[in-house]
Amino acid sequence: MTSQLVERVAEVFSPRGLLAGAIAEYLPRKGQQDMAAAVAGNIQDGGVLVVEAGTGVGKTFAYLVPALLSGQKVLLSTATKALQDQLFTRDIPELLEILKVPVRVALLKGRTSYVCLHRLASARHSGVLQSAAPLRLLGQVESWVTATRTGDVAEVPALEESQQVLPLVTSTRENCTTSKCPRYQDCYLYKARRDAMTADVVVINHHLFFADSNVRESGVAELLPTVNAVVFDEAHQLNDIGVQFLGRQWSTLQLLNLGRDVVFVCLQWARGMADWQLLVEQLEMAVVDMQLVCQESAANSPRLPWQTLIPEGLLPRLWERRLGRLVQAHAALFQALQGVADAHSEIAALAERASVLKDHLDRAALPAEDGLIRWMDNGTRLRFVESPMDISDAMRSKVTGALKAGSRVSWTFTSATLGPSSELAWFVNSAGLQGAKVLRVESPFDYQRQAALYVPSVIPAPSHPNHGTRVAALAAEAAEILGGRTMVLTTTLRAMRLIGETIRKLLPPYLDMAVLVQGESSKRELLERFQQRDGLGCVLVASASFWEGVDIPGRSLQLLLIDKIPFAPPDDPLLQARCKQVDEAGGSSFNEVQLPMAAVALRQGVGRLIRRESDRGVLVVCDVRLRSMGYGRKLLSALPVMRIVKDDTHFQAELRALTKSSTMDLN
Repeated sequence: MTSQLVERVAEVFSPRGLLAGAIAEYLPRKGQQDMAAAVAGNIQDGGVLVVEAGTGVGKTFAYLVPALLSGQKVLLSTATKALQDQLFTRDIPELLEILKVPVRVALLKGRTSYVCLHRLASARHSGVLQSAAPLRLLGQVESWVTATRTGDVAEVPALEESQQVLPLVTSTRENCTTSKCPRYQDCYLYKARRDAMTADVVVINHHLFFADSNVRESGVAELLPTVNAVVFDEAHQLNDIGVQFLGRQWSTLQLLNLGRDVVFVCLQWARGMADWQLLVEQLEMAVVDMQLVCQESAANSPRLPWQTLIPEGLLPRLWERRLGRLVQAHAALFQALQGVADAHSEIAALAERASVLKDHLDRAALPAEDGLIRWMDNGTRLRFVESPMDISDAMRSKVTGALKAGSRVSWTFTSATLGPSSELAWFVNSAGLQGAKVLRVESPFDYQRQAALYVPSVIPAPSHPNHGTRVAALAAEAAEILGGRTMVLTTTLRAMRLIGETIRKLLPPYLDMAVLVQGESSKRELLERFQQRDGLGCVLVASASFWEGVDIPGRSLQLLLIDKIPFAPPDDPLLQARCKQVDEAGGSSFNEVQLPMAAVALRQGVGRLIRRESDRGVLVVCDVRLRSMGYGRKLLSALPVMRIVKDDTHFQAELRALTKSSTMDLN
């Protein structure tokens, strides 16, 4: 590694550097230069660096330029497959063209991101697909696979979003036969892994990193010892993603998938050796009964704590009876599979899958293991998770342990939001990175000039039954003035649906304004439609994943409403465990856990509004606690400093000013 890396990086970002010469709109930014220098120094010297880079800093180029110029093997990890694709297909190729460096780059995703040629060949004859639409999609996949180079299902958006076809044409760790597969030499997944081993820069995601840490299944475990530098973008999501993979997890979907595969495989290779249809029907009925008892008994609880024998909110006798029936049905199927496992390698693989699920079912009849937090995700399918409280021990082992052993590997963690304190303690502590170098780079945007903030006192507190309808009324009124260009972010799906329906009722029909609600189309389709006409005639109402990773620059988005402070659900088992730990140590769980989490989430949501130096907009947070409570004022102080809107008259004046500036821009 050249000792001149910091100097080379500084030259690239200088006013007369390579970026300025190649990108017409490039402007040197001190924050970006500071971050790039810090990342380059970290790669050069080794160690741990944590960087919070505000919106607009240009953090992607700030870590990519040092990584590409380092001449070292670099692992880049992101929170989402969407950002993975952006780095691999857009940002890195653009920089390689500018920097003129010979760097081999590979993209590595999880197993279910690649089509499985063996399962695809069997899908049409499996009998699972009966209706015309999924059969048509399967035909598209069969046609696409003859031309694809990567086998990445993201190339077929409809497939990536299909809950029917996708499981039939991709593999899981449980049903993959690895080198025994007749199509192993052509396998897209293993080709991607081979490419990653020989590449200079490998782009992965956090899910893959932690899944591999647990089961050594994705190829990252073999890749990591060869890497000289690791960069985690969107690092604020590391803890939430990591804890789900560092313990145990299984789902009723795995049981149903096992049954589906048993019918298909065993009727080919072990017909008549057991009543496979009956065994699978009994398993499926037991799964459905288990799902029903959870959904009916705890319908409003998406996560059920489960430290003792019975998940909270469920009747003990009913739970024990349904679990016993499920264990019995699975045991009968497992025993039948064991009896014919020698008949074919695919049946042997099914027996192994059933054995793993048997272990999980046996654990379900016992209390949670000491030191682990257990819960059940109560949705359409049940998911059972037993995990550590945070990723600190795992990261300390990987990062700090490697450094103590004399490793020169550099670790860089970056995000636009890593906590409200200047020391970024919320992130550093949960990730076990005490002692890391910390850098905080402010956004270059002039929020005082570009944005206004309104906390309407006329909207009641979030606990009031009319809160959602009042938020919707304000959004409808404002959207009518702006002609659309409005996005509403909610903290719950229930509020999202209520607000979306109410806005539709309140907007006059003659406006012909589209109210786009998350879940009614894919995220990609909603965002494309919203931006088709620069946001004109559109109101987007969303929750969950739309709070971050959404980039709508320019006039398309001029009004952002947030329904309330995004506190984590108080019944979340992990939150409860973290709060209990802090309180028992004499601290304040509200100030040390809940408030920092809310601050990070709020800043992520607010970051959707201003994306470029030329953007203008109004932020409305419909939560009077921001003004009336001490913690609300702390949250406000963590946001960029904007013009304050005092009342509704002032608010409407700000909106009309936006419409005038939009008209001037169009002329």
